[in-house]
Amino acid sequence: MNRPGPTRADPPEPHAPEPAHAGASAGTAGASAGTVGAPAGAAGAPAEEKRRRPRLASAPTPYLRLLTVTQFAFNIGFYAVLPYLATHLGSGLGMAGWLVGLVLGLRTFSQQGLFVVGGALTDRYGPRPVVLAGCALRITGFGWLAVAGSTATVIAAVLLIGFAAALFSPAVESEAAREAVRHERDTGTPRAHVLALFSAAGQAGAFIGPLLGSLLLLLGGGFRAACLAGAVVFVGVLAGHARLMPRADPVRKRKRERERGGDRTPASGTVTRTAQRGRSSWRAVFTNRPFLLLCLAYSGYLVSYNQLYLSLPVEVERATGSGAALGWLFALSSLLVVVAQVPLTRFSAHRIAPRTALVTGLAVVAAGFAAVPLTPAGPGGLLPGAALVVLLTLGQMLLVPAARGLVPDLVDDRQLGLATGALSSVSGIAVLVGSAATGALLDVPAPVRWAVLAAVPLAGAALAFTLPVGRGGKEQGTRAVAG
Repeated sequence: MNRPGPTRADPPEPHAPEPAHAGASAGTAGASAGTVGAPAGAAGAPAEEKRRRPRLASAPTPYLRLLTVTQFAFNIGFYAVLPYLATHLGSGLGMAGWLVGLVLGLRTFSQQGLFVVGGALTDRYGPRPVVLAGCALRITGFGWLAVAGSTATVIAAVLLIGFAAALFSPAVESEAAREAVRHERDTGTPRAHVLALFSAAGQAGAFIGPLLGSLLLLLGGGFRAACLAGAVVFVGVLAGHARLMPRADPVRKRKRERERGGDRTPASGTVTRTAQRGRSSWRAVFTNRPFLLLCLAYSGYLVSYNQLYLSLPVEVERATGSGAALGWLFALSSLLVVVAQVPLTRFSAHRIAPRTALVTGLAVVAAGFAAVPLTPAGPGGLLPGAALVVLLTLGQMLLVPAARGLVPDLVDDRQLGLATGALSSVSGIAVLVGSAATGALLDVPAPVRWAVLAAVPLAGAALAFTLPVGRGGKEQGTRAVAG
């Protein structure tokens, strides 16, 4: 289960009334308010464009379909292996418990912590080479892990697998965000709806992947077979992207078009200006106060989500005497996302602003932690744990598409890959620190522990409330960053 992908009138005051999200109702899909490249509230779209939008609103582009299928396949291959890694390391290779934890922690940090590297490379070289390199490294890593027998080789293979995802995921997620913005501009379909499809596809893969791994284990193939199956999935992803992914990066293509139109930079200054743009991109992203606030708010969600691996097993063990039921709760979470993500996001995207969805989602996550000590133990004592899983998953379904949809509003399009990676990297560092802190809470009384855990997403919601509402207009976003 993931985690998991991706980006301007001045922003309103934090407590200003929030207008409806762009495309506030199905009947307004053809209006230009909130669409990218037009000022919010503009109502002068040509009649021909208005007539064209309703026919296109429910038809994602082939490129969006490729990115969505990619996310689905990515998680199938990944989760065919990940759930069984700890057992393989402990029982299969005889590693000590602390060493198993270290290996798993290194895998997480090599992925989340290096997302910013993958994002920066995507901005510099375009998504295609970064995605293809990530697929190739993931295939190599899974193949290596299948035969690794020593601590050093296992750690090296795991680091390679994590770094592959740090390349692959920011490139795919930033492209999904960019295409969602373009689709919103062209059709009036809210970008959150497209990103919800993207998230649901990933969760469907996260649900099917462990089943594939379990099937291979039941058939006697063992962990090696699961690794090789994951590698085969990524061979298919690599082949699909090599054939279908556009070779020209959209940002670079627009730059060339501007140059052909006469906006040319003297050749002698090209290298210097490129280096300056690289430095200025990092500075622009990491000095962008609204974007950093989004990172902190999103970190509150990921620290909370990590409790599915830390506090939830403790609760299930306490309630039932074993962790056997934990898998059913994980399956419940994935099924909720697969079934409810798209309709829930369609409902929220047409009725509430992205900031409102983000704040509400974090509040629902907080309610999940508060519900644990308040929910009476039911059949098997699993009701408190089930309440946590359901509320945390509902909050996730609200806030993740909203957070990803806000990134394009807060950063320049040329920095979208870097910002998408930074969102995950900052959150990954927060998870490392937060996991150590929340792990210390396992020894305190349960009501105190769950109250402290509920305060984390509530703090994130308070930070999210200070963000711009998010309307999807690049012109208004540009002025906000510049100001």
